[in-house]
Amino acid sequence: MIKILIIGKKSFLGSNLKIFLSKFYDVDIYSYEQIKKKKIFFFEKYSHIINCAIHPNYIKLKYDIKYDLDRTFIKKFNKINFDYIFFNTRKIYSPKENISELSKIKPIDAYAQNKFTTEKYLKKKIKSNLISLRISNIIGGRIFKNNRNHHKLFFDNFLKYKKNIKRKKLLVNDDFKDFLSIDQFCLIIAMIIKFKVKGIFNVSISKKIHLSELTKWLDKKLFKKINFTKPSKNSFTLSNTKLIKKIKINLTKNQLKTFCEKLI
Repeated sequence: MIKILIIGKKSFLGSNLKIFLSKFYDVDIYSYEQIKKKKIFFFEKYSHIINCAIHPNYIKLKYDIKYDLDRTFIKKFNKINFDYIFFNTRKIYSPKENISELSKIKPIDAYAQNKFTTEKYLKKKIKSNLISLRISNIIGGRIFKNNRNHHKLFFDNFLKYKKNIKRKKLLVNDDFKDFLSIDQFCLIIAMIIKFKVKGIFNVSISKKIHLSELTKWLDKKLFKKINFTKPSKNSFTLSNTKLIKKIKINLTKNQLKTFCEKLI
């Protein structure tokens, strides 16, 4: 029987996953503060646990065990009977095209280094029960808009930029990145659970999405206020071949376009 626990009650990913996964599975969601108070036997009823909670210092500071909520949670168990879904970041790789899970690991900031450190611990501690997902940029709206929001999303920054932009046209590098919608992401998680997938996977649509395209989809008026120049060396795409072979779904650029056009 599939029963899912999501940690991170008001987080962007957690709150969206709760709504989507509840269409198919029995899902509970709690804050990390609530979970800390639970005894070991509480977790015995769950087949899958997804941690969406994160400490702000884990995002911006050098690795410190006390800020690693995944490690703090897992180390309380001598043995686990659930599958643990860990959210990693594509930033553990240097930017380039068609990055695979076998590409060289070279974290580009403290957050990425911290995520890779946690992933290595989890591989050692719970290897046969670990699903580690190296995720590209996710586009979507927050359900709890006034939450702490320690981790700023692309869409958070987009809305802030849209609000503050002046009349004068700006020059922006037309970088390409690998985006996916929150709807696509939630479907991926549902299929990972359905097909009992284990291991380390990139999560993306594996397509070049230029910032000019994305801006036009989200806001045509804002698009007209920006002059886009050639892409910089920060452009990237992730290969999703390994995951798609497991979950057998079709993720397209047109799906993302349709989602973005309805987002604002």
